Amino acid sequence: MKKQRVIGMFDSGVGGLTVMREILEQLLDVRIVYFGDTARVPYGNRSREELIRFGEEIATFLIGQGAEVIVVACNTSSATALPVLRERFDVPMIGMVEPGARLAVEKTIAGRIGLIATETTVRSKAYSTAVSRALAKGCLPEDPTLRESWQQGEQPITLTKAQGCPLFVPLIEAGLSNSSEARGIAKTYLTPLHAAGIDTLILGCTHYPFLEPVLKEILGKDVLIVDPALAVVKELKILLQHLDEWEQSELVESPPAFGKKPWRARYYVSGDPELFKQVGNTLLQEPIGEVEQVILGE
Repeated sequence: MKKQRVIGMFDSGVGGLTVMREILEQLLDVRIVYFGDTARVPYGNRSREELIRFGEEIATFLIGQGAEVIVVACNTSSATALPVLRERFDVPMIGMVEPGARLAVEKTIAGRIGLIATETTVRSKAYSTAVSRALAKGCLPEDPTLRESWQQGEQPITLTKAQGCPLFVPLIEAGLSNSSEARGIAKTYLTPLHAAGIDTLILGCTHYPFLEPVLKEILGKDVLIVDPALAVVKELKILLQHLDEWEQSELVESPPAFGKKPWRARYYVSGDPELFKQVGNTLLQEPIGEVEQVILGE
């Protein structure tokens, strides 16, 4: 019987549930321990030092819950804290930025990639760097015309415009992702991206897929929306396969199952469990089960 891997995930709030949903739908043999740092949301205005400290506290907790891999389901933490966390913990970690940038490069048809994200993620320029790195490592657009033009040096592929969206996360955490307020704010944020002529838009925050219907309504059919969660699942599949192969080759004994009662996801938050459950159930349109509060950093 194939071992059920335990995946740890964290985000500042409910946003990472969009990534968790994709993982649970595509990987049937994993369990997820999810931590939403709702007492300290939003992360978008936090310093690098704070984000590293938060990440260390949460990673320690998740590993204590049996996590064998950690998905940093927060673009802000991925852009700022993840390199440090990888140095300080032995558990493999996957972030959002590199997979998202690769997916955008593959899907763009005009080489004009846009980004919406928290202001911290935008300031870090992590996505711009990741797009350049993806191209340098051989990632190419699927569109044959653009691929040929880029290879011949005729057409650049760049992160053309990045837009900070500080009001999106509070709206979503308040359960207002489909409100008139959300539409008005989204129009303001998307106007510069429209003016820049982007053809592909990266959702650079895991909260933003909850706004996807609103964003599509405003952007129209000419702009493709890229959700990095899809690429994260692909990367996680490869990583788990490598872990299985390594354990077989090293004859590593699998740890005992985590608990006797079957489960697929467990939820922990630093803030109000009932609010997380209420908003999470509304956004996912399905029950997310029991949520337990855990206070970190004390």
